[in-house]
Amino acid sequence: MAALGAAFSLFAGTAAAVPAQAFTPEQEASPEKTGADNKLDEAKFKAMIRQKLQLPEQKNPVPVVMANQEALLHDADTPAYGPEKAKVAVIEFLDYQCLYCYKMTWEIEKVMKTNPEVRFVFKAWTIYAGKWPSSEQAAQRGLAVWKAKGEQAYMTYHNRLFNTMHMNGELTTEDIDNAAMAGGFVANSIPDNSAALSRNDALAKQLGLIGAPALIIMPVTGATPDNITVLEGGETAEEIQLAIRKAEQTSQ
Repeated sequence: MAALGAAFSLFAGTAAAVPAQAFTPEQEASPEKTGADNKLDEAKFKAMIRQKLQLPEQKNPVPVVMANQEALLHDADTPAYGPEKAKVAVIEFLDYQCLYCYKMTWEIEKVMKTNPEVRFVFKAWTIYAGKWPSSEQAAQRGLAVWKAKGEQAYMTYHNRLFNTMHMNGELTTEDIDNAAMAGGFVANSIPDNSAALSRNDALAKQLGLIGAPALIIMPVTGATPDNITVLEGGETAEEIQLAIRKAEQTSQ
């Protein structure tokens, strides 16, 4: 497992409708979608990785979040979805070949449906690129779709990729092409967004994250150590919702 975004306002877009559902009715019925079912497994997995790599126990990441609010909230190279004047942001570090990120998508979709006032930010963190090239290929294309076509197109792309259920090296170039075309993006060449991905990786390292997915829920303005929540370990929609409410109640 590999170790482990200019001046553009996160809120340059306008509020949009909730994106098309990410999964089919058959997939909705799948027991694999439940974050609660996987929280313990993921937590154990990350603990095992820390032990194997002889990493120290994770320190409190909140002070680092406070010091990096601009990078987390206002990055031109970070796809985001939600209203222009959102008070709260949910920031996810993810890899398109990560099984736990696929499972987290079910939980994020539920939260998006019930929180149209929240901004959702998606930071591609290609932790599996050294093992599976499709990890970086998917991240690169996603940034290209975001920059060329905007938030709705990106969400279509994002959801289509996870809809394939092709995780752990199974994602193909055809999957990536089809997802991009579904978002209205067709191009003979793809801009190189490696610098943006490197910044995401560096930020994740600063935060002390050990793996994806990782979530940061915080107010867009008025953030304090008391209203920021960092979640790792297969969180459920209910836990994310509680963090959103905490940020809403204490934001300015």
